[in-house]
Amino acid sequence: MGSEPVTMRMKISEGESRSAERLFYHYEVEKELGDRLRKAAKPDRARMYQSVYDELFSRVPDHPQVTSATKAPNTKKIASQLRLIRPFLNRDTAFLEIGGGDCALSFQAAPLVNRAYGLEITDHLIPRPAPPNFEFVLSDGSSVGLPDNSIDLAFSFSVVEHVHPEDVIQHLAEVHRVLKPGGIYYSVTPNRLLGPHDISRYFDTVATGLHLKEYTIGELAKLYRDTGFQEVWVEKSLKSLRVPVPVPAMRLAEGIVGSMPWAVRSRLGRSRRFFWAMEVSVAGRKSR
Repeated sequence: MGSEPVTMRMKISEGESRSAERLFYHYEVEKELGDRLRKAAKPDRARMYQSVYDELFSRVPDHPQVTSATKAPNTKKIASQLRLIRPFLNRDTAFLEIGGGDCALSFQAAPLVNRAYGLEITDHLIPRPAPPNFEFVLSDGSSVGLPDNSIDLAFSFSVVEHVHPEDVIQHLAEVHRVLKPGGIYYSVTPNRLLGPHDISRYFDTVATGLHLKEYTIGELAKLYRDTGFQEVWVEKSLKSLRVPVPVPAMRLAEGIVGSMPWAVRSRLGRSRRFFWAMEVSVAGRKSR
């Protein structure tokens, strides 16, 4: 970077301890790796996902996912995710956490279910020992190495935006395959209209890092239906209150938000309440 000043589009967020220079370095590395994945042919991507993230964590040792691995789990975040899925869990449940990083959610859910699986492209971040009914499953970024009709609930948090847009259909089809009849895939991802949400949020108006494509509720719901999910809805929850919202209603809201200038949407996205209202929390049920 030399002596050139770092130009940032937004203030450094609360809880971020790194300097502007370190954030820009992280951005440059992630953009390079993201471009590498975006341009790769499909046969090459399957072997590249793991190597790209291993390289990211090696070149950016102060990456939040790396530094969090040496700290106690974010109990507030995990508790929030567990509240989302708790109504779907029981002692007979086979639970699959997709792209959980350190699989902290799987570890917390394990005592509540029959079997817990953690699917990731690398086990670099997973602590040991693991619960006795937990099993790690290695993925190439879109495949799910589990038998047909074996999972009751699959859950992902901030995952689909990391999948190559050409592989998202395969990812959803694979999740649909492993779900039992009546099984649910519950996916939470940041809304494209309020983004970008990866490291490029400080420097770009669209995702250019390892968020290979960010989605709206309408876009992701359509992909669910295209891959065979018969019942698709938006889940909104606040503490003990759960409100299923019809997808058309959220599409209408997105149409209004999408007509706003990027600067306005960006400011709205930094509002916790507005972000919660527009967060992409799509659930789909496999036909019984």
